[in-house]
Amino acid sequence: MTQNPLSSTPKYRTSDDYLMAERQSPAKNEFHNGRVIGRSGSNRWHNLIVSNAAVAIGSRIHGAKNDIYIGNMRVRLRNNFICYPDVVVVNGDPAFGDQNADLLLNPTVVLEIISSATNTSDKTQKLEAFLAMDSIRECILVKEDEMRIEHYAKQNAKQWIYKIYNERDDVLAMESINCKVSLSEIYAQVKFGHASISSAAVN
Repeated sequence: MTQNPLSSTPKYRTSDDYLMAERQSPAKNEFHNGRVIGRSGSNRWHNLIVSNAAVAIGSRIHGAKNDIYIGNMRVRLRNNFICYPDVVVVNGDPAFGDQNADLLLNPTVVLEIISSATNTSDKTQKLEAFLAMDSIRECILVKEDEMRIEHYAKQNAKQWIYKIYNERDDVLAMESINCKVSLSEIYAQVKFGHASISSAAVN
């Protein structure tokens, strides 16, 4: 969730205008109500967490009817928002905006990496957009600069269960895709200060 508003980039009237430009752009930009939000490069820890999470989740849902996309899949949310979540899982058949299959419409689980530097208003807006999506069953925010995961699990259209995980032996249970992953796996080799976390997989 590393974002920079692009004040020099013109606003687009519609998401279709944005999408046409984005498909020709070498850089990745997100879109919210006509405003273009540039994604800057991510650091070592961000990339390690993304790859750790994707490998751990992917190894457990292998063979099931799930797709997993990492970093480059555009997702259309409600509230006129298009973004690139760090990890997206679709349970069942994925639905796309058109034949290009590059604009996902029905994510089941979204995982975003955040840090202390993440803009609070950007985080809040994106989280609200995630939680407003009918298809999303679970939303996971992973801190890159401390061991902390915030997990939102949908119960119904107006109720979510919110959990915080902050111990290496904690286990994140994603019921919508029948997957359990330990924090030690997600944070494997990630250093906080001078200490690094070794991996311990959940069976």
